[in-house]
Amino acid sequence: MTYSSTAGTHMEAELRSQPETWAIAAGLREEQSLLPAAGERVAVVGCGTSWFMAQAYATLREGAGQGVTDAFAASEAPVFDRGYDAVVAITRSGTTTEVLELLDRLRGVPGRPRTVGVVGDPETPLVDLVDTAIRLPFADESSVVQTRFATTALALVRASLGHDLSPAIDQAAAAIEEELDDELVSAEQYTFLGAGWTIGLAHEAALKMREASQSWTESYPAKEYRHGPISIAAPGRVTWMLGDAPAGLAADLSVTGARFEDRPIDGMADLVRAQRVALARARRFDLDPDSPRNLTRSVILPS
Repeated sequence: MTYSSTAGTHMEAELRSQPETWAIAAGLREEQSLLPAAGERVAVVGCGTSWFMAQAYATLREGAGQGVTDAFAASEAPVFDRGYDAVVAITRSGTTTEVLELLDRLRGVPGRPRTVGVVGDPETPLVDLVDTAIRLPFADESSVVQTRFATTALALVRASLGHDLSPAIDQAAAAIEEELDDELVSAEQYTFLGAGWTIGLAHEAALKMREASQSWTESYPAKEYRHGPISIAAPGRVTWMLGDAPAGLAADLSVTGARFEDRPIDGMADLVRAQRVALARARRFDLDPDSPRNLTRSVILPS
């Protein structure tokens, strides 16, 4: 089936709205105050994109000296016997089976941790399963491929940790309007790298490329890249660094012939650039990222 140029119109509109939704999230002081307080031991859970945002949040919170913070895929979260004070669940739909099952199991645990849900659609079962719901309906989405909910949730938690998001917002607005380099869009393969909190963003960038355009993508912590994965770097392929690159990485890549994409901008703004490339590739290959192959907006498993 061949799609018209309107394929992915929800994704494009939602992608382009991110500077606005980030600014809204940065101003939600009351909602930010509902997140775990400094000193609490916290587990952050999610599935897919939300898990990657959980990874970024966990690294940022610990790095800010707020306390032990771990990130888990909801299906594999060992949150019952580790002394957590709070569990934060990130979910756009509020209907993802693994998240709901985990929260439901927690309700029956004596002395259980407090539960907080960050959700895009507030009219969902999650709201009744958590102690505190942080609703972000302005960031909810129609496209199956997530963009703005994930980054807006991350903007919320970053603002709660004292981050000034103005540079990221301005850089994302510029990234949305810039002309995409055709060499970047037409590459054979992409490897995304991150360091610290941007490791989660690297995993998310790779996921967006796979979901939207069925592209060959990988993702790693930047310092792990030279422990094997650099072997696939070659002409016509892209290694994309989100955040600060380790010393010597650019030089090591220069001999491979691969394109090294390394912008000195906030990792969230660079993720917007990766989202745009994913959308452009989807359209080039006659794919519709609003309804990608084998995917639905929420994973609801049979009971």
